[in-house]
Amino acid sequence: MRDAYHEELDSIGESLVEMARLVGSAVGRATTAILDADLKLAEAVIAADEKVDDLQRDLEARAIALLARQQPVATDLRIVVTSLRMSADLERSGDLAQHVAKLARLRFPETAVPRDLHATILEMGQLAQRLMAKAAEVIITKDVDLALQLEQDDDAMDLLHRTLFQHLMDDRWKHGIETAVDVTLLGRYYERFADHAVSVAKRVVYLVTGEHADEIAPPTTVEGA
Repeated sequence: MRDAYHEELDSIGESLVEMARLVGSAVGRATTAILDADLKLAEAVIAADEKVDDLQRDLEARAIALLARQQPVATDLRIVVTSLRMSADLERSGDLAQHVAKLARLRFPETAVPRDLHATILEMGQLAQRLMAKAAEVIITKDVDLALQLEQDDDAMDLLHRTLFQHLMDDRWKHGIETAVDVTLLGRYYERFADHAVSVAKRVVYLVTGEHADEIAPPTTVEGA
């Protein structure tokens, strides 16, 4: 009975990893769709989000069943409760990738992103995908130092987000109000996606240590290393 219980706990972790990989792929594909005005790819990203939603609902049902049947305590209880919260972060990440794809669909056959901002949006999309890949690795390895590094990595996304706003506020902006709104939304989607990846990593820190990430000193580089 206990073996089956721990197998179920392990399967919840595996579902989280699958969700992270799916939403990471989704944000990368959505970025391609919006930069290339690729309607077929945008539609595929939008449709694929249903799988993420299904995984989240299934994980939630299994976690609640475990709470009811096994009444876990200590670390096992942290695993179940934290997994529920991580699944919510990952489901929301999938929604944000879907929002990018929906914007691509809305503006088709035009692109929502002016040519002079393509490089910035591409970099934001690639960074979002890398952050979620690292979050998936943190779920697998339970590496606290790697988890703490994610918040530092997210600084790059914040910088890119500010870069977008600098373009929007520039007196030389010539792309109109509608495009300005599109770019503002895109920046917000990527920034929030990155925040959810960081949140997942922070929850792993709590799962492993019982302490919140903000209470733990970030990893430092050894001098001379």
